Amino acid sequence: MRSSRPITVTLGNQQRGVDARLESGVYDSASEVLRAALRALDREEEVINQIMRAKIQEALDDPRPGRDADEVFDRIKRIHAERMKAAGREL
Repeated sequence: MRSSRPITVTLGNQQRGVDARLESGVYDSASEVLRAALRALDREEEVINQIMRAKIQEALDDPRPGRDADEVFDRIKRIHAERMKAAGREL
């Protein structure tokens, strides 16, 4: 029994990339090109996830005291209001 099913994909300008890879002889079918592309995307997403997990852990491990969210948002609002006023656009 087949574990996948045929799908229709519209690639637009990216079709040229698929065609070039097929013409090069590196890939035998558009399906092979798309499977390789999805494997590359999976690797890229995994790297990004690892980086984000490391950054989150770094923040959790940071010994400095946290900041009160209300104070942070008040400061952001104040800075935004100052920038809007300087640009001649009142809130």
